[in-house]
Amino acid sequence: MSLNVSLKQGLSQHQQTLLASEFDKRKKSKLLVFLLWFFLSVFGAHRFYLGNVGLGIAMLLLGWATLGIWPFIDGIYCLVKRTDVVNEEVERQIISEISTAAE
Repeated sequence: MSLNVSLKQGLSQHQQTLLASEFDKRKKSKLLVFLLWFFLSVFGAHRFYLGNVGLGIAMLLLGWATLGIWPFIDGIYCLVKRTDVVNEEVERQIISEISTAAE
């Protein structure tokens, strides 16, 4: 069982509703990640969107030097998983904020 699932079990129904609402506002879209990767991967746009500024800058500076191979492999290999990880972190942060506000 994931950490977020166990954290959500301790929330009241009202807090879970708040969580769902706030998560819908903050979560990262896999479709947008894909579109940014597809059209602007050489510039690292998808990495900037996911909050990976360091990798975004590296791709911006070096993505062209690899003739687009690095951005291509990045998209194929890890984008969907990275989006899930970022969304789990966003959800965990919201749960923490809701739990802290309730105290």
